[in-house]
Amino acid sequence: MVAVTDGTAPVRRAPLIAGNWKMNLDHQQAIAFVQKLHWALRDAKHDKGSVEIAVFPPFTDLRTVQTLIDADKIPFELGAQDLSAHDSGAYTGEVSGAFLAKLACRYVIIGHSERRQYHHETDEVVAAKVRAALRHGLVPVICVGETSEDLEKFGASAVPVGQLQTALDGVPAGADIVVAYEPVWAIGSGQAATPQQAQDVCAKLRDVVAEKLGGDAADRTRVLYGGSVKSSNIASFMREPDVDGALVGGASLVVDEFAAIIRYQKHVGV
Repeated sequence: MVAVTDGTAPVRRAPLIAGNWKMNLDHQQAIAFVQKLHWALRDAKHDKGSVEIAVFPPFTDLRTVQTLIDADKIPFELGAQDLSAHDSGAYTGEVSGAFLAKLACRYVIIGHSERRQYHHETDEVVAAKVRAALRHGLVPVICVGETSEDLEKFGASAVPVGQLQTALDGVPAGADIVVAYEPVWAIGSGQAATPQQAQDVCAKLRDVVAEKLGGDAADRTRVLYGGSVKSSNIASFMREPDVDGALVGGASLVVDEFAAIIRYQKHVGV
């Protein structure tokens, strides 16, 4: 979480814990969940300045969650799970980045493994969506990762490195981005990568950011780990210097578990 630059003051990247709800929770359930999570963190006296918290509800929940966050002054950032590469037009079922910006979304997930697998999104499509997000002032959370077949054939870093290189084509050096390494073989399996595996790949992804956008961008860009993240393993990942947070799936739907992940700094041994 700390980047040492030129031997002067280190750059400290604010930890980001992001909850990807996937296709779960309708807008009424979303209200109850966000309120309960907020109350759980408040009751635990969580330092809201220590970790940035972001939730990524389904599209149909975004307006409801935005209104709740604003009305109750809940210190959560709002994100969307996808966006269109197009800004407007005859694209039935697509959602423009312009619409997300109007809903005060700060983040948008792009290139999640499920989008790549089930919707056949290519690296080029992901790159187009990254550019679309940036056009509308959204921070893209760029997901990259390898399947078990990729891991066996190419090793852990080759595929995610290649995916990120393409995703950053045309991105200006000053852009605000987040990178999420999600080993596909670990997602939903209960078997996470080891902290050292995550660190090795995240370090290589930071090198890609440096190569494409420059050293300053690499220093400030947060790289997240995603893949069977739980309260029992989050602290071990967060000890690694190039892991700046987590993209949490199933565990982000359980209030007490997600609150414990957010409060990783209170875990024994951190």
